[in-house]
Amino acid sequence: MSTPDVLKRQLDALVGHLVEIGLANDQNFAVRRTLGEGRSEITFAGAEHLALALKDSQYSEVYGALLAERAYNVLMPDGAMLQMTYLFDAGGLQRHRLAFLPSPSLAQFQNNPEVYLEDAIYADVVAKSIVPFPVRFDFDCREHVYTELHHAKSHMSLGQYKNCRIPVTAPLTPAHFIDFVLRHFYHTAFVEYAGDLPKFDDAFPMSATDLERSIVHIAAPSH
Repeated sequence: MSTPDVLKRQLDALVGHLVEIGLANDQNFAVRRTLGEGRSEITFAGAEHLALALKDSQYSEVYGALLAERAYNVLMPDGAMLQMTYLFDAGGLQRHRLAFLPSPSLAQFQNNPEVYLEDAIYADVVAKSIVPFPVRFDFDCREHVYTELHHAKSHMSLGQYKNCRIPVTAPLTPAHFIDFVLRHFYHTAFVEYAGDLPKFDDAFPMSATDLERSIVHIAAPSH
C-alpha cells in the first residue's frame, strides 16, 4: 500500500540512487510534514515556490525562477528538474504533482556534441532538433476540481497548454514517474542503469472512469 511513509522511503532510495550513478547534480531529499486533520504531505525544501510554475510567463522565465529557488527533488546533469509532491488525507491520496522540467537551453550540449556523445547521461540530449518542454502528471480527487473527461482525477499535461489534460488511469508512485522519465528522455542511460534502479511493487488504485478509458489515455500501473 502506498502510504506517506512508504512513498518517502521510496523517494529517498530513488534520489539517493540517482546521486550514486551520476544522474543528479543537486538534490533535495523528501520531507514528510503532518498538516493536521488527518492530512500529511511528502514534499521537499523549496516546494513552496512551485506556484511559480503556474505563472503566465515564458517557460524560460519560469524555469529560471524555479532553478534559483532550488525548487526540485533532483537537478539532472543537463539541467532538467524533477519535482514530486504528494498530499494525503484520512481517506488516502488526495493530490500529487510530478513534473519533469527540462532546461530550456541545451546549447552547451548541442554546440559541443563530441564532448558528450561518449557519456550515456548526455547521449539523448545533444540533438539540435530537440525542443525542451515540461511534462507533468497531476492527481486531484477533490469533488470541486474533478470533472469526468475534462479534468480527470489523474492526468498528464504537456507543455504549458492550459487545457491539455490527457487522462491517466491511476496516480503514479515516484518509482513509476522516475522510470517514465529515464526510459523516455534518457533512454541510453536508462538501458545502462535500469538493472540497478531500486525496485518497488506498490501502486495506487485505478482512478479513471470507463468513459475516460474510452478515449485516448495513458495507462499507468495500478491495483
